[in-house]
Amino acid sequence: MTHSVRRATATAADTAAVGRLLYDFNREFDEPTPAPAALAERMRELIDGGDTVVMLGGDGPDAVAVLRFRPAIWSSGLECYLAEMYVTPGRRGQGLGRAVMEASIREARDRGADTMDIGVDEPDLVARRLYESLGFSNRTGGSDGDLMFVYEREL
Repeated sequence: MTHSVRRATATAADTAAVGRLLYDFNREFDEPTPAPAALAERMRELIDGGDTVVMLGGDGPDAVAVLRFRPAIWSSGLECYLAEMYVTPGRRGQGLGRAVMEASIREARDRGADTMDIGVDEPDLVARRLYESLGFSNRTGGSDGDLMFVYEREL
């Protein structure tokens, strides 16, 4: 099955869809979230700023990936951070998430990124399996390396 995936624009329709998907994502996991309209406005600002790319998947759209770019320290390329990835519950298990991730990886390469990193919660086995099947690892230097950790703190 072929899934449509495209890069979102800063238009009202696209940013409203992104805001709705991000809101639904946080609500599904009982996380606090701004209202969809506030998220839409913030995403418009970020897309217009040039260091954020949003990929939309499905006709609804039914999936979203938010990519953040910054200059790398250890190479002349960019680092890409997959800040958010979400597929609506009714579209899971149909390959849409994989299609969005594959399009996101292509987009990152096309923009000059030579690495992409992701933070994922330990219990989210479905997401972890997807990322690992696409070549992502949480081990330094490959499958036999030391386990990597991501730490964060609110400031």
